Amino acid sequence: MTRHVVARVGDVPPGSRVLVTLDGREIGVFNVDGEFFAVRNRCPHQAGPLCEGILTRPVSSTRPGEYAFTEEGGILRCPWHQWEFDLATGRSWCDPDRVRVRSYPVVVERGGADVRVPGPYTAETFPVAVEDEYVVVDLGGRLPS
Repeated sequence: MTRHVVARVGDVPPGSRVLVTLDGREIGVFNVDGEFFAVRNRCPHQAGPLCEGILTRPVSSTRPGEYAFTEEGGILRCPWHQWEFDLATGRSWCDPDRVRVRSYPVVVERGGADVRVPGPYTAETFPVAVEDEYVVVDLGGRLPS
């Protein structure tokens, strides 16, 4: 799988998301309390824009009539029919063994000269040489990466 730089950490504060298109797929990148998750922006139920839905927390209960939101984790609710998905695993809450959304690994890396991750756009480059006062471009050659 190809790695892509999608944003600076500060551009996606906790509780927010950014939608990006990578290799033809629309993907939502979410920051849940400093932890990042990425899922495909396509609900497996009826292909709704999943990443435009509400971001909430899992709910736990010790007995009927009592419930509380947990401190950890993120649940994404599809805006069309309210199907819910765990951001960490992509599994649905209605049928976790069969229904899931595609999730992708996300890492935060330090920028600078020591880390080189290509961005979403790459210009095609060609080797250039000077031969007897002529500049020559080699369309069949490749520049070193």
